[in-house]
Amino acid sequence: MKALAVCSILFLAVLIFPALVPAQPPDTSGKPRDQKKEADKVYDDWISKDVAYIATKAEKEAFSKLKTREEKENFIAVFWDLRDPDPDTEVNEYREEYYERMTYANEHFTSGIPGWMTDRGRIYITWGKPDSVESRPMGGSYDRPAWEGGGTTSTYPFEIWFYRSRDGLRSGVEFEFVDRSGTGEYRLSINPNEKDALLFVPGAGPTTGELLGIERRSDRIAGIGNRNYLREQDSPFVKLENISMAFSPPPVRGSALTGTLEDTPVIDNNPLDFDMRIDLFRQGEDSVIATFTILTNNSELSFSDLGGVRTARVNVLGRIDSVTGRKTGSFEESVTASEHSGDPSLAGISRSIYQSSKSLAPGRYKVTVNLRDVVSGSRGTRELGFEVPDYSGGALSTSTLVLASTHRASGPNETGARFVIGGTKVIPNLTGEFRRGQEVGVYLQVYNAAIDQTTLRPVVDVSYLLLKDGIEIEQRSEDWSGLSESSGRITLAKLFPTGHLEPGSYRVKIVISDRVGESGRSLSPSAEFTLLP
Repeated sequence: MKALAVCSILFLAVLIFPALVPAQPPDTSGKPRDQKKEADKVYDDWISKDVAYIATKAEKEAFSKLKTREEKENFIAVFWDLRDPDPDTEVNEYREEYYERMTYANEHFTSGIPGWMTDRGRIYITWGKPDSVESRPMGGSYDRPAWEGGGTTSTYPFEIWFYRSRDGLRSGVEFEFVDRSGTGEYRLSINPNEKDALLFVPGAGPTTGELLGIERRSDRIAGIGNRNYLREQDSPFVKLENISMAFSPPPVRGSALTGTLEDTPVIDNNPLDFDMRIDLFRQGEDSVIATFTILTNNSELSFSDLGGVRTARVNVLGRIDSVTGRKTGSFEESVTASEHSGDPSLAGISRSIYQSSKSLAPGRYKVTVNLRDVVSGSRGTRELGFEVPDYSGGALSTSTLVLASTHRASGPNETGARFVIGGTKVIPNLTGEFRRGQEVGVYLQVYNAAIDQTTLRPVVDVSYLLLKDGIEIEQRSEDWSGLSESSGRITLAKLFPTGHLEPGSYRVKIVISDRVGESGRSLSPSAEFTLLP
């Protein structure tokens, strides 16, 4: 019995004084914070909160399909770039202003819910500061204007915002917000009678028509009066349309580069695949020519008959940014490809090739290229970072080594034409694949090589080595006869026959050694290619 009594006392003690019973703390050892979920929440909050009002439906759908953080970060960068009103400046003015609007909304419109979630907050964040505001924070006596029916009444607190001109809105649009609850939360209204505090008080606050007996209050309450609206914007249908437009994302006012791509970084379900490479050649003491070569498989394009020739049209748009994100150049062109166009040496493989050149100062850059098939709407995007070297130091240096499908001396009318580098027309081979029997072209420019002033020939030794599985199988030397290059640049351009080679992987290596001045200077650029049967 004593034991039973003791147990009963302890049981009552636990019920009455639960804090006296030591709780077992959760075992958190070996359970680190799930930082991945926290990071994912940041991205989810960005699309669902930060830019919820300005992101288009397509952008939201595209963002939901992204899997990695890198994809989401790139998406966010493109999202703001599309809305940058002046890409040539380092600051994205739209983004800065947008977050200032959000801060203002949270500071001025909060009322039980965050300011950005209120009707006023949404309109302010999406469309900016109104051109004028009629504010009656205390409500009270109100003389209706003629377009609201005239007469005097008493109102709830309300505000009327006026926007003179905004892309995406009608000209001269008004939004009326009414605080019927007295909590400071102003709701967007459709009917001007929503602010009338005496609407349901019989005989109080009549309109002019009601005083004259030509209108009935019940009709005004029901919204079925036969009023002739003095202003078009007071029509309920126009008001609904204005609200629909106000709650839609504003149009994207990106650069010409992005504007042609429907102003949205959308993931395409049918992406257009293509290859791209960048080659760099010295132009002057402080400038370099960068060539951007793009190769597409014709099987990726949509062809249609045009004058008896099956033709595809592709819009090519490129943007070059410095390491700080400042736009430094762009190219845009509508390219026409036939089923036999492009690199003539690739006949039967059915590919089309395009190239654009830009002069750049030494430094680091990023190029973003977008392709769009005009017929099918398929799109593809490539983004590459690259560094433009500084050739002004006098050190022995070279351009990019280009494996070419073919190269030849350019004609007098081809100066400045596409694929022309110096005095040579070079068609790069982006895939690195050659058919057995097809010549493998090698193109390279050498800078700051010493020149013998007696013979006016370079005092350098150049050897071309062909290796297979790391073993040298062939060697050739450069013949300087007929050299007519400038003293600061020499061009190495060779075509190697492949009929005697077996299919497989090869490496071509160019060994350049300077024999005067600071002797011992040497370079050995190389490139790999595959020989197909």
